[in-house]
Amino acid sequence: MKHFSIAIDGPAGAGKSTVAKIIADKLNINYIDTGAMYRAFTLKLISKNINLDDLECIIHTLNNTSIDFKDNHIFLDGVIVDEEIRDNNISNNVSKIATIKQVRERLVELQRDIAKNSSSIMDGRDIGSTVLKNAEYKFFLTASVEERAHRRHIDLGVDNPDFSLESVKKDIEARDKIDTTREISPLIQSEDAIVIDTTGECIEETVERILKTIKELNK
Repeated sequence: MKHFSIAIDGPAGAGKSTVAKIIADKLNINYIDTGAMYRAFTLKLISKNINLDDLECIIHTLNNTSIDFKDNHIFLDGVIVDEEIRDNNISNNVSKIATIKQVRERLVELQRDIAKNSSSIMDGRDIGSTVLKNAEYKFFLTASVEERAHRRHIDLGVDNPDFSLESVKKDIEARDKIDTTREISPLIQSEDAIVIDTTGECIEETVERILKTIKELNK
């Protein structure tokens, strides 16, 4: 296949990142977890006890932050933070940071630079609609709120007393509201994106559906 880009968008818990990583491996292309980039910056702000309402301080920190991908790891200022960015506190605050215009502009700039150099797959909230408008293949993964909450609950640990299934569901609903109503690059389905509902579907099934579609479109 020629040099190409795949954009995968969708709400939290739809399986975007897991699916994108597997597809990247199967097609031997770069995987860029855009959501992880926002998580990494949010991690830095929280770790430095920066007020998430202090725009001036946030922008100053952004201008002194390095975020990169190497060997399937995300680096924040030169340090691997794969596990740290998945903390629930990061999940509950990342959407707020992602609404900041200056943050999005800077990270989108980095994402586009990566896509220019080689075939890649990106997942996030606004890849097909904003970051890679001209991507050859666009998909919008979704699933019911109940399904997404169940997946997140399992990730957090079903026996974890701090996170009941109901509380996780409320967090998912809150994130959906923020993501779909924010002024800057809200979560929307691109008109040319192929919708895939992953409710009740295993990861392998979703991957095969996407790979089959790409093969058919590439004929």
